[in-house]
Amino acid sequence: MATLRQFEYLVTVVDTGSFTRAAELLHVTQPALSHQVRALEKAVGGALLERLPRAVRLTPMGRAVLPHARAALADAERLRAVARQAAGLSGGELELATVYSVGLGILPPVLRAWRRAHPGVRIRLREFAHNEELRAAMAAGQADVAVGAPPADWEGPIRELGVEEFVLALPPEEEAAAGKVPLAALAERDWVHYAPGNGLADLLDAACAEAGFRPRVAVRTEQTAAAPLLAAAGLGVALVPANIVPVAFDGLVRRPEPPVRRALAAYTRTRPDPLTAAFVELLARQACLLPQHVTELLS
Repeated sequence: MATLRQFEYLVTVVDTGSFTRAAELLHVTQPALSHQVRALEKAVGGALLERLPRAVRLTPMGRAVLPHARAALADAERLRAVARQAAGLSGGELELATVYSVGLGILPPVLRAWRRAHPGVRIRLREFAHNEELRAAMAAGQADVAVGAPPADWEGPIRELGVEEFVLALPPEEEAAAGKVPLAALAERDWVHYAPGNGLADLLDAACAEAGFRPRVAVRTEQTAAAPLLAAAGLGVALVPANIVPVAFDGLVRRPEPPVRRALAAYTRTRPDPLTAAFVELLARQACLLPQHVTELLS
């Protein structure tokens, strides 16, 4: 039967890319480390690592086992954290995963409120460019809770948070009337686009395709927060989550027609422990999907 120690050894070898470095990090001898990895391979019924002259490489079986090993280690750490918290020894740690845009806009005020209520709890934040990457990381046990688009075919608990609204960021000299701007009317305009791999790139392409055109790219950015700033600098139109529009925004903000929206949810692999459940409840109460300053800019 595989043990947590064997899982830890496997994950450390993979993360360091070397039996030697893994043994140093784990404070064990290299023969002892190799023995435990071989014992794990015997337990699962096949080789997990291919030992190359200067590196190690996961076998197909190893690639299948690794996410479960990470998840088992994460679950064990959460168990220890809950036990320490129940014993009054520490506040524990909450591991939170999200996509870049949510980390920029929605989470900061929520995390501020959480910190005030639970100053002894450490927060570890992991951010991903795409919701599929977020889902994969959550499935692999890299976080206690994920915040992003509701994942398809997810077997664990999902808590709906509402709908995130997207707005158009326009240059300051724009003469767009107040109210809504038809996306189709922007077919011949230059656009501030997102780099491939950013989930917002797919969302922008889909919204423009529905309006009957492909956006003409003036510039692509890897940083979601840069999009409204580039629009305000006159480089093009940007479609951005309302939550990332800066408070002191120098351009114009308008609603697109038809509306562009994205559902948001918090989800876990299993029934959340008390610490995670408390955070999800606070998130559901505190998450502001349309900030007041954006409401004022749209009025």
